[in-house]
Amino acid sequence: MAQSDNKKFFENLSGAGKAIAVLTSGGDAQGMNAAVRAVVRMGIYVGAKVYFIHEGYQGMVDGGDNIEEASWESVSSMLQVGGTVIGSARCKEFRTHEGRLKAAHNLVQRGITNLCVIGGDGSLTGANLFREEWSGLLEELVQQGDIDAEAAQKYYALHIVGMVGSIDNDFCGTDMTIGTDSALHRIIEVVDAIMTTAQSHQRTFVLEVMGRHCGYLALVSALACGADWVLIPEMPPEDDWEDQMCQKLSENRAGKKRLNIIIVAEGAIDKKNEPITSEKIKDLVVRCLGFDTRVTILGHVQRGGTPSAFDRILASRMGVEAVLALLETTANTPACVVSLSGNQSVRLPLMECVQMTQEVQKAMDEKKFEEAVRLRGRSFENNLRTYKLLAHRKPESELPHSSFNVAVLNVGAPAAGMNAAVRSAVRVGITEGHRMFAVNDGFEGFYKGQIKEIKWGDVGGWTGQGGSLLGTKRTLPAKHVEKIAEQMRTHNINALLVIGGFEAYLGLKDLLAARGKYDEFCIPMVMVPATVSNNVPGSDFSIGADTALNAITNTCDRIKQSASGTKRRVFIIETMGGYCGYLASVGGLAAGADAAYIYEESFDIRDLQANVEHLTEKMKTSIQRGLVLRNENSNEKLHD
Repeated sequence: MAQSDNKKFFENLSGAGKAIAVLTSGGDAQGMNAAVRAVVRMGIYVGAKVYFIHEGYQGMVDGGDNIEEASWESVSSMLQVGGTVIGSARCKEFRTHEGRLKAAHNLVQRGITNLCVIGGDGSLTGANLFREEWSGLLEELVQQGDIDAEAAQKYYALHIVGMVGSIDNDFCGTDMTIGTDSALHRIIEVVDAIMTTAQSHQRTFVLEVMGRHCGYLALVSALACGADWVLIPEMPPEDDWEDQMCQKLSENRAGKKRLNIIIVAEGAIDKKNEPITSEKIKDLVVRCLGFDTRVTILGHVQRGGTPSAFDRILASRMGVEAVLALLETTANTPACVVSLSGNQSVRLPLMECVQMTQEVQKAMDEKKFEEAVRLRGRSFENNLRTYKLLAHRKPESELPHSSFNVAVLNVGAPAAGMNAAVRSAVRVGITEGHRMFAVNDGFEGFYKGQIKEIKWGDVGGWTGQGGSLLGTKRTLPAKHVEKIAEQMRTHNINALLVIGGFEAYLGLKDLLAARGKYDEFCIPMVMVPATVSNNVPGSDFSIGADTALNAITNTCDRIKQSASGTKRRVFIIETMGGYCGYLASVGGLAAGADAAYIYEESFDIRDLQANVEHLTEKMKTSIQRGLVLRNENSNEKLHD
């Protein structure tokens, strides 16, 4: 969005005379600090006063120094810190009427009637109750002589907006909660480390991950690392699961696989609602198969560490949306929660989402497990379906018969995740009864005839590997269409799947143009965007862009750390992206950069001068460092 549009967008939203308080409550989650920072800075930007409430609801009840006015500078350097800098505490007192009365008094004294709560469903439910009781609490305070009638009149309504911070992703209504992506990063880091030792000794590892009532972390980490088996509370295994699991593990070993990974959620249960513990699984594997088996319980490691780029961006966007929601709310607006739907921040009624979340637990208690999965939402359902498809191979006799031959190739620069996409496509194709063919080295390998059939087992272990195992080239097919058509005739290719970047997009356009001359190209042709630049039209996200963003963010974190020691330094970081400014602008948002120069936004010497002046002013404050990101082709938009 251009700057002038931005100004228009916020013009009619003034926070002057309003006071906003932000608190974190319940279990901590990486990215909470990014949300706090966004609320503070957006609040100050629109002219409101913003307050921190330290130690969650306990700080609101205790008052005093726990409620502190925030400044622009006070949230600097928070972005890259895990947990919550302003503290979180379980508070029994807030559950009592007296506790809420004290909290209301503390807020009214400072004129705070806008509350931004970052926490789980319990914290948000507490906030909504507080909002409903607010006018009654003020009346009580007037009767007790703690506040005057004028103050009660002036601050008659409390506005609440929630953001969900929870590593379990257990809140209905949002595709992702703040902290989930970072927890997945921790799990995958551990899995990658364990795989090397497991392979050396031909071991089986049972990994227990968090998720007392929600299996999201277990399910998605199993999908991401290609685990042999996963156990989650929403989908208890069949009654003979012990035999099925042991059979699967021994089949994998027979297929020359040197290790097995079993992922279990801490709340995993069987169909009788009895717990399935990691120790129980270990004993089962040792007893039935005699495999050397180890248990690793991840515990609070999953909550620790720095937030991922995704969590920083998600929390920053949600924080801005939360302030806009507070400014637009009226006395009759129900409390809302800021959620992620697809790639958009949306506002949903808070209590409807809380009720749906509680319905999931109710369905599980009543053993209505399919209903529980449906209530979890489309993201959860899709992940579960995908895991089942990719992890469990059907016997040949059960496969449908198709005479379809599908070719898969990578085109363009390598992008992290390409191999996982190939694995997924190959296994889904085989499940549908098709014959799958792998093409090495993109369109160049295609016209040279580097094509061979690829089987289920050939793509085992591909999910965690970077680059392109098929090999990829930037060569476009226009000059070689005749030879490619000949190869398609020879191998009887009936469909084409191209996984790659902008060159893949252009390559398919070439083949489309050749349809008039060659019937071989009159077949289904599909492209899956995979490029760090995220520059393929028609898609919000490309495979590889998230990994590249994390690489940029980690580098910027280290540079900021070194700059904080040396003082008065500005670092300029160049990112890739071709003519697309996605990595520079979104990387700048995730890293907390002072400026990002991109090709899409023209700038002149005056803009550069303004940014230099901003940095000069910044050096006079306590934050004596600067960070500027530039896209590799941004110079072409510098006007004289």
